[in-house]
Amino acid sequence: MTVASDGGESSESSSPNDFLSRYLFALAPLAAATLWGGLYVVSKWGFEAVPPVTLAFARVAVGAAALWVVVRLTYPSRSFTRRDLLAFAGLGVLVSGSLVTQFLGTDLTTASQGSLITVSTPVFTVLLGVVFLGERLSARAVIGIGVATVGTLLVLSGQYDLTSLAGAATTGILLLIVASVTWAGYTVYGKPLIERYSALETATYSTVAAVPMLAFIVPIELAVTDTTLSSIPLSLPVLVAIGYLGLFGTAAAWYLWYKGLEYVDASIISVFFFAQPVVGGLLGAAFLGEQLGSLFVVGGVVMAAGVYLIAAEEP
Repeated sequence: MTVASDGGESSESSSPNDFLSRYLFALAPLAAATLWGGLYVVSKWGFEAVPPVTLAFARVAVGAAALWVVVRLTYPSRSFTRRDLLAFAGLGVLVSGSLVTQFLGTDLTTASQGSLITVSTPVFTVLLGVVFLGERLSARAVIGIGVATVGTLLVLSGQYDLTSLAGAATTGILLLIVASVTWAGYTVYGKPLIERYSALETATYSTVAAVPMLAFIVPIELAVTDTTLSSIPLSLPVLVAIGYLGLFGTAAAWYLWYKGLEYVDASIISVFFFAQPVVGGLLGAAFLGEQLGSLFVVGGVVMAAGVYLIAAEEP
């Protein structure tokens, strides 16, 4: 595992900065998973009233605006090479594809099917990290990822009937798999840009690049679904949902996810994605009165053990 360090410090000495640089890689993506887990609760407030791609556009537009303001106040003006501009645009394509296929796939499947397919995201991230970035996994990291995978499957099996996957619509499943692969690509291919610039800048410019891409698809969706913008109810629940999706589920969460990549490889950060269904289940129980499945606690403990194996690994 590669953890950022300032160098020159003796391994025997420690300071608050040493502690932060070692564990921030875990705290940042865990915070992102917490925010993503809240998306399920927010969805119950009525944002399904907005067509999927239109909702994705509103989410990214709000998130991009928030990130742009922060990055302009934080970093000086940059001059980018043509190669880097194309790379940011490529990230925009990946994240746009991930959102569109995730929203459309979820619309064609059930919550249980969507949750199960989402678990494949860390697997794709590990594979892409090894193949395209030349990352290497220690035996402890491999075991930790495996344990976290088992724990997450236990959590989902306690919440849902996983046999329902067999009867799922093929199109919906394929779309969700594409969503997992493209998010894994967004994670892996963002790593070189994060190393040249920063997590905040990379998250900002890739999100900004995604806005016109999604905007181009919105009129097509509205025409196909015979929907007009004026027919979308801008009720308080819908506005709150869009605000949460944009400010927290996009701007904050995408930045925090990339922040972890400033410290470790993409293969390592992928394990923290497993926290999302656990957080979603806890928030659903707390705010929606939902019952947790019999295996929820057991699976959560097993998943936490896998995450601990990764987070506590010596740099």
